Amino acid sequence: MSKEKSNNNLNVVETNLIEDLKNPKTQEKAFRQLVSTYKERLYWHIRRMVTSHDDADDVLQNTFIKVFRSIHNFKGDSKLYSWMYRIATNESITFINQRSKKAGISSEELQDQLVNNLKADVYFEGEEIQLKLQKAIATLPQKQQIVFNMKYFDDLKYAEMSEVLDTSVGALKASYHHAVKKIESFLIN
Repeated sequence: MSKEKSNNNLNVVETNLIEDLKNPKTQEKAFRQLVSTYKERLYWHIRRMVTSHDDADDVLQNTFIKVFRSIHNFKGDSKLYSWMYRIATNESITFINQRSKKAGISSEELQDQLVNNLKADVYFEGEEIQLKLQKAIATLPQKQQIVFNMKYFDDLKYAEMSEVLDTSVGALKASYHHAVKKIESFLIN
């Protein structure tokens, strides 16, 4: 099957899913399908931002609640997944900012604490180098963290990232480049 035909089939499936989500008679079944299809990818995106498994589960739940409540406002200007990815990103940022405000520390200090707690997380199966990478990522400004995670872990293309983050491709490339340089520097020292 050609890539174009595959994309057209995907668009038809997504269009049907959106229609079913907006229809009160099919909404519940369609929402279960949506969650089943996207929960793992969104979970890992959120987890890389908030670090903790339990926090990621909470943010993921909030993301799906927001998607469910807002599906009627989805205009189709982007792919459904890009729209949900943006919601998940914003929910993660909100979570981090609220948690840091409650603790009376900056979001950067909170990220550092979360990474330091990662080794004690029973759901973290990483090795020492992965822990060091997470610490390096935590030192980045929030936008660079997001861009790095989207490119490095999620393997998103810059055009997709631009759609999600509403930022130019050039700015994203620059952010990624700066993030990589800072991470390399952190890992070398």
